[in-house]
Parts: sequence; C-alpha cells; structure tokens
Amino acid sequence: MEQLKARIRHIPDFPKPGILFYDITTLLRDREGFAAMVEALAASYRDAGIDVVVGIESRGFIMGAAVAQALGCGFVPIRKPGKLPSSTLRESYALEYGTDTLEMHTDAITPGQRVLIVDDVLATGGTAAAAVRLVTAVGGDLVALAFLIELVFLQGRQRLPGAQVHAVLRYASAVTPGIGARIKADARP
Repeated sequence: MEQLKARIRHIPDFPKPGILFYDITTLLRDREGFAAMVEALAASYRDAGIDVVVGIESRGFIMGAAVAQALGCGFVPIRKPGKLPSSTLRESYALEYGTDTLEMHTDAITPGQRVLIVDDVLATGGTAAAAVRLVTAVGGDLVALAFLIELVFLQGRQRLPGAQVHAVLRYASAVTPGIGARIKADARP
C-alpha cells in the first residue's frame, strides 16, 4: 500500500504547531490512487453479501459511496444533527472536551441487512462506535468496519469490541521518523 501512502500529502503544523496532518485530498484527486483506495477498501467484502455501505460524515461519504458502487449495493449516510430530512435516530459520543452527535434515518437500514461501515480514519474509535450503535439499533447486521487509515497508537479498536476492523493503511506511532511531529488524529475520537 506504499503507492497509497505516497499519494497522501503531509502538512506540518496544521491545524496547529507540532501536528503533522495527513491530507487525503491528494489521494482522492489522483485517478489511479482513488481507484486503488476503493479496491483496497472493497476487496475483502466482495463475497460477504453486503447489502448496504454506511459512510460517516464527511469523508466517509466519498469513500463509502464509491465502495458501495464497487460492491453493487446501497449507500446510507450517517450525518451530523439536523442534516437529514426524515425521522432520525441520534447517538452521542464523548470527545476529549465535550460530546458530539451523529444521526441516521430510522428507515435507512432494514433489520437483518448486512452492513459495512466505511470511514477515512480510525483514531480513538468514538465516532466509529457511535456509528455501530446506530446500525445495530435499527437491526442492521454489522459485518465489518473499513478505514483508509488507522492511527494504531490511539487504540481505537478497543472501542469496537467484537467488531471486524480493516484498515488499509496503519500508522503505528504518533511521531513520524525524520519529521518529529505528531500525527493529527482527526477531530473525531
């Protein structure tokens, strides 16, 4: 997966000094890189009988919709509050300072449908765990969660006990050799 890592731009000191931000927009704009990313996310689930891919706002929409297309199934968005027009279920989760909330339409997933959750980054796991709770609350059969990037040092998998978790790219430490800056762990725990 070095070809994917090579297409991710590193921005030192963003959004604040000492943080190394991994910008995936450079990967998304690259035709071959984008196709390779979608294939890497979808490959393990081609024969898993996935009925619907769930994408978490906002970069999960980009990846999740493309993975759904590759798997030949439907797509369901999980959004921030107030963005969905019909009846929703709401799930809050803890942030480092405060809480955040996600919503999903109550009729987005039929009980028993096989679900793959897709997002860009697995950091501390709070966002992913909230998405899992939404999917299971409506009776979805969670098959797995797939991420482009996992920041292993933040131990997000621990907040997803019993779930199958796949990450295309894994970063093992908060410091990148030769750069000495911390990796931005996304704004979502």
